[in-house]
Amino acid sequence: MHIMLAPMEGLLDHTLRDVLTRVGGVDACVSEFIRVTNTVLPRRAFVRVAPELLNQSRTPAGVLVKVQLLGSDPICLADNAAALAELGPAGIDLNFGCPAKTVNQHRGGAVLLDEPELVGQIVAAVRRAVPAHIPVSAKMRLGYNDDRRAEDCAQAIEAAGASELVVHARTKAHGYRPPAYWDRIADLRQHVRLPLVANGEIWTVADALRCSEVTGCDRIMIGRGMVTDPGLALAIAAQVQTGQSLGPGQGVAWSRMLALMQVFWVGIGLRVATRHRAGRLKQWLNYMRRVYPQAQQAFDTLRLVHDASEIERWLQQQTLPAALDREPLERAPVQSMG
Repeated sequence: MHIMLAPMEGLLDHTLRDVLTRVGGVDACVSEFIRVTNTVLPRRAFVRVAPELLNQSRTPAGVLVKVQLLGSDPICLADNAAALAELGPAGIDLNFGCPAKTVNQHRGGAVLLDEPELVGQIVAAVRRAVPAHIPVSAKMRLGYNDDRRAEDCAQAIEAAGASELVVHARTKAHGYRPPAYWDRIADLRQHVRLPLVANGEIWTVADALRCSEVTGCDRIMIGRGMVTDPGLALAIAAQVQTGQSLGPGQGVAWSRMLALMQVFWVGIGLRVATRHRAGRLKQWLNYMRRVYPQAQQAFDTLRLVHDASEIERWLQQQTLPAALDREPLERAPVQSMG
């Protein structure tokens, strides 16, 4: 099973991609979206969101990262894709799934799913603008208010030359409320031949296996499930390859998670304003406490702490494994803002 790490605006950024791909089991990643409006963005705008571009489009662990663009103007998106292509991305992904109100109001993300013709024009323009060796893929929801045009959008994306399509099995109107309608991905597979990646409500190994069974997809994308349980991809691989059954939180021991949190802290210290650092660590702990009792204890301890120096002292007081994986991150090339 091919497992991709999903983009999550405001959460699953470069630093968390670095940490989660160090755990293992992830085959590829997609960056958060880069908003394209009416101009060609400078190099630093692409690198700010995807600093992996300075490392052959790979995380420090060596996992490939596609860079995602969001917009509605085919010409402007094509021009920006051409500029991005000069930085050597592992692939260029196009966002037709973002449900955010402000994004949709500016004709970006899921709102475009009401216009399959425009969706196809965007993909075709980007495909023409970049070298053939750079894959162009897309991510979509089932629709905006309903899923009546899901097949039309998938077919438009395929006809325009995309090499892969991730389908989040909910509409914009569904938001992130369960369930995910995996059966609709199976429907789409009857109308297109390009590889489909199933996404939505994959929290456990059982979810992954059931999603694959229902959709017929051997490629899945996981977002919140991986943030909550960083060992989930490893647990899925163990189940598929060896039949070994690992429950939530068993893929990575808590002692290892403490080391990874230290890596995370170093990473956000390089890129996040001091006043926001405590919030970023607590944001991650808030997810992990669903599967790690120790994360609940840590969250309770730090919930009212806003001083980054206090957070750092707490981390230093924890018992960490001797082999702390922080050196590769510190050696990672620092992005040029010029």
